[in-house]
Amino acid sequence: MLPILREPCGESVIRSLPAAAPCSKRAGRWVLAATTLASSMAFIDGTVVNVALPALQANLNATIVDVQWVIEAYSLLLAALLLVGGSLGDHYGRRRIFLIGTALFALASAWCGLAPNTAQLISARAAQGLGAALLVPGSLAIISSSFPENERGRAIGTWSGFSAITTAVGPVIGGWLIEHISWRAVFFINIPIALLVIFISLGSVPESSDKESAAGLDWWGAIVGTLGLGALVYGLIESSRLGFGDRSLIAALVVAIALLALFFIVEARIPHPMLPLSLFRSRMFAGANLLTFLLYGALGGTLFFLPLNLIQVQHYSATAAGAAFLPFILIMFLLSRWAGGLVERYGPRLPLVVGPLIAACGFALFMLPSVGGSYWTNFFPATVVLGLGMAISVAPLTTTVMNSVAQNRVGIASGVNNAVARSAGLIAIAALGIVMLQVFNHALDRRLAEWNVPASVSRSLQVERTKLADIALPDDQDPAMRQLIRRAVEESFVSGFRVVMIIGTALSLAGAGTALTLIGRSNA
Repeated sequence: MLPILREPCGESVIRSLPAAAPCSKRAGRWVLAATTLASSMAFIDGTVVNVALPALQANLNATIVDVQWVIEAYSLLLAALLLVGGSLGDHYGRRRIFLIGTALFALASAWCGLAPNTAQLISARAAQGLGAALLVPGSLAIISSSFPENERGRAIGTWSGFSAITTAVGPVIGGWLIEHISWRAVFFINIPIALLVIFISLGSVPESSDKESAAGLDWWGAIVGTLGLGALVYGLIESSRLGFGDRSLIAALVVAIALLALFFIVEARIPHPMLPLSLFRSRMFAGANLLTFLLYGALGGTLFFLPLNLIQVQHYSATAAGAAFLPFILIMFLLSRWAGGLVERYGPRLPLVVGPLIAACGFALFMLPSVGGSYWTNFFPATVVLGLGMAISVAPLTTTVMNSVAQNRVGIASGVNNAVARSAGLIAIAALGIVMLQVFNHALDRRLAEWNVPASVSRSLQVERTKLADIALPDDQDPAMRQLIRRAVEESFVSGFRVVMIIGTALSLAGAGTALTLIGRSNA
């Protein structure tokens, strides 16, 4: 998730599905308890893991490529299989698939916490992503099927409010655990939550299904789409380690293009595709999803590097780094209802132009801090402005997606938009990692040369560069030289961070341009 933020259309999924198994008020409380705990477990996992990246990088001697894979393995399976997860629940039973997803997520979390090396951690994160792809759409579908339409508003409010609170406090608690116990603890806290969810679900959550809606499971689309996205992400991430001239890398990118092309061919020809291309005939729907891709790509790609900057360069504690983005989350929470009313007052175009423009200003403000300084003058203004921009954007974006298709297709349209948001962050992290490493290397070479650092020292740093700011300093140098090298590394990271934020700014501006061009002035 983009780890910091839920997808834009989660509430739309709840509203769109029929109440297949309405439950009593007493049972409804337990349904909400199970589904909100499970959803929140998946939502906060991304935020906490982002804060844990510097600690696990140091503990496992991981490069930036390894760290990218820790995030991307989870996001890849979740983005690629999110739509299939919902269809499996419709076909085989929503509670059954929800329970399988929760159990798999818990087992994978234990594997993450016990992983002795990055290879196993990455594999465990992929398993977590598979579990999340089953439990997240399952939790939304269970809420929808358990509450009639006249009670869904309150249920959605409870689900959204609790999710927002856990998303806000999760990184702070996770940061404290990282700082005082271990980064491994952030994975183990999922296990008791998952066991509680399973216990409640077995006793109080009714089973429901909708086999007519799941008339055909799009296995070919899921397999081809996952392999295509995986090959693309592999090519982008591993280019930092292997170089674009590597034959295996070229082969991976060629395979990615071929598989993604085949994916769209498959989706266009099968009777029940997980990605109905006919939806994109709506100019409004196409524009809303392009805006989602640009805006959530900017958010996920840039903010991947923020905890690394705060902890490794600015020397924040893990707890402080976890709390640094609280203003963003609080602004999103407090202004979401107000922002939802902007569409009724002004139509969708104005907020969807103004919101990304303000978000672009927030990304631009992240370019200003150097090394050192106060959080309140360096990062707080950027966080507040970015939060305001996203708050103005997200609720109108949800409304636009819902209003751009026929009522009987709102559920699948919302699911597609959520998958687009996930895929945007997945691709952006892989692509911006290339930019970050290239700018870092160039800036570090320039500083080492300007500051007359011995060539032997520069050569000794060569193999460490893929660790970015976690680079190990040579032990055979005097304290003054080590301090000089540390300063060069930190300033070089900031140089790369600024370029990444420039790209985030450009993507947000492109999102505003997309809204201006493709989004109508009214909901019609």
